[in-house]
Amino acid sequence: MSATGSSIHTVTVMGTFTTIQVVGDRSDPKGIGDREAAIERAFGWFHCIEECCSRFEPASELSQLARQIGVPVPVSEILYEAVQFAIAVAEESGGAFDPTVGIELETGGFNREYRTHRVIHTGIAARGVSYRDVQLDPERRTITLLRPLMLDLGAVAKGLAIDIAARELASFTGFAIDAGGDLFLGGCRPDGAPWTVGIRHPRRDRELIDAVRVSNCAVCTSGDYERRSARDAGHHIIDARGRTPAAMLASVTVVAPTATLADALATAAFALGPDEGIRLLERHGVEGLLVTPTLQRHATRGFPSDYSILQDTKGPADDRLRDPAGDRGTDRGHQPDIWCSR
Repeated sequence: MSATGSSIHTVTVMGTFTTIQVVGDRSDPKGIGDREAAIERAFGWFHCIEECCSRFEPASELSQLARQIGVPVPVSEILYEAVQFAIAVAEESGGAFDPTVGIELETGGFNREYRTHRVIHTGIAARGVSYRDVQLDPERRTITLLRPLMLDLGAVAKGLAIDIAARELASFTGFAIDAGGDLFLGGCRPDGAPWTVGIRHPRRDRELIDAVRVSNCAVCTSGDYERRSARDAGHHIIDARGRTPAAMLASVTVVAPTATLADALATAAFALGPDEGIRLLERHGVEGLLVTPTLQRHATRGFPSDYSILQDTKGPADDRLRDPAGDRGTDRGHQPDIWCSR
């Protein structure tokens, strides 16, 4: 519990640190119990979705699907929703984003299970596949893989987990969910103000490039710095049109009503590049900031930039990041509560 009375917990799940804070009053014992129980249920959804949608776990529902080619496979509501959303984003991006890049990621070095560090080798020879090789039947809730392939739901599953966790916390006046820098901020901070989110600078370690004030929405960032292959130092965001790492952007931050939408569109916009990426975001009515490797900024017309909130009378210390795995309840710089989208 933080000094303000808020309940704060951090666990490792879905390959990252995930922190949940629920605003509350330490003088209310029943309220404390309610918050703790809700946080436990919220984390439960992260574990459930990881068990369902991970390509790193041979026993996951996703891995089992990959072993059944050419036949309709009945799947859970969670897996169906995740795959359906990923396919819809693939269509909207003209195939720049494509969840069928699982084997490219595996062979590119993104093939270690984060808890055991076990190397995953599926043995699937996926050649010339695309999202068009995934057939959905909404009436029977089945998925048919028309050719051998492995789906990667990394740009969808974590956002989905955040959104379902947020439903468990919706009755509280304020809460924050941070899953490796993908955020959902509900209500307001302990001091009654909107939540402050700093956006990681893509080229200066532990610094921020911008900030926003938000309430009841998600802020998600995709960057070329976040996950890199030990094999060739390449990053994990693929432009599926050429099956190569996307190179026109360094980071994309999206502000949207849900984390599922924000996370997927951030990845899709990254693959598309600055011009097409901005058009994609504006077509879907969300806000975004796209930064190129040379630090040129491209933003949607309504992007709520407010970098001034990182400054105060004590100076510019607030553009420095603290340890993302550290105590969310402690002061960072001069601000009481700054979360980082990275």
